[in-house]
Amino acid sequence: MNPFTYSRPNTVDSAIDELKTEPAAKFIGGGTNLIDLMKENIEKPSRLIDINRLPLTDIVELPDGGLRLGALVTNADTAYNPLVKERYPLLSQTILAGASPQLRNMATNGGNLFQRTRCYYFYDKAMPCNKREPGSGCGAIGGYNRIHAILGTESSSPLTTDSPTACIATHPSDMCVALAALEAVVRVDGPNGERTIDFADFHRLPGDQPQYDNTLQPGEIVTAIDLPALGFAQHYDYLKLRDRASYAFALVSVAVGLELEGNTITNARIALGGVAHKPWRKPEAEQHLVGKEATADSFRPVAELLLEGAKGYGHNTFKIDLAKRAIVRALTEAVTMQKAKQQ
Repeated sequence: MNPFTYSRPNTVDSAIDELKTEPAAKFIGGGTNLIDLMKENIEKPSRLIDINRLPLTDIVELPDGGLRLGALVTNADTAYNPLVKERYPLLSQTILAGASPQLRNMATNGGNLFQRTRCYYFYDKAMPCNKREPGSGCGAIGGYNRIHAILGTESSSPLTTDSPTACIATHPSDMCVALAALEAVVRVDGPNGERTIDFADFHRLPGDQPQYDNTLQPGEIVTAIDLPALGFAQHYDYLKLRDRASYAFALVSVAVGLELEGNTITNARIALGGVAHKPWRKPEAEQHLVGKEATADSFRPVAELLLEGAKGYGHNTFKIDLAKRAIVRALTEAVTMQKAKQQ
């Protein structure tokens, strides 16, 4: 681990000023991912700016019926918050499917958005990785790629092992899959003032710059996550398929929210995890469900639409059919889901 300095600002403005004057610094909240990256010499911040004294630790109701999650509220406190459990049980279920109780007690909502990929080749500095070192190539494409992406991997150059922009890494967060399905909004502050980012626009596909995971501007900090009033509290499900029953990242995950009138779908949200560089949504596929009966016969064509263009790279090709089956199963379970599951 490289040497670094340490500071603890008391205000958001002072934290932004510190990062502005020292761009190689990093904010640290729970540190559940950043510290691991520092130990592996993947991240080498010149300073750690501890933001735990900032006033970002509340969950408050919004005038429009939504909920604002402070960036420094822990994942555990968010999952067990009565308002979250009642209005956004999908989010609570999804958080509790991730990591371990110890990690959820430390990890923050803001930090969860910044998790970096768990690609083996990203963590192994002896291997080429365009995300870690742009232009070095992608070890995963010609290597062992069982956990890697099947969607959104297109770039302007052919996806070969030595392509300077190739990347088939996946985003590892569970929480972010639910936030994508709920159409959350990320609130940020920075040198140019406050702004909001629709969750669909917060994370990036690799494109020709796989080294960038999100659309934050230099010096910006996430202050909160806003949830809209619609929480799909009656019909929802998070299905996580993984190698172990706990403390494992998703091979494929599906977050689903439905609104029904009788057995007819009036609104639908579907987000996938474990399949792309960001939580994967296709609003046009969701729209295909509106007006349809909530049956497997209606769900299967939507699964095909969501996986349209999916490409496997050998070891991960099984994910294509697995994801289709998972979408149908999650939608089926959401139809009969009750709020009691979270109680």
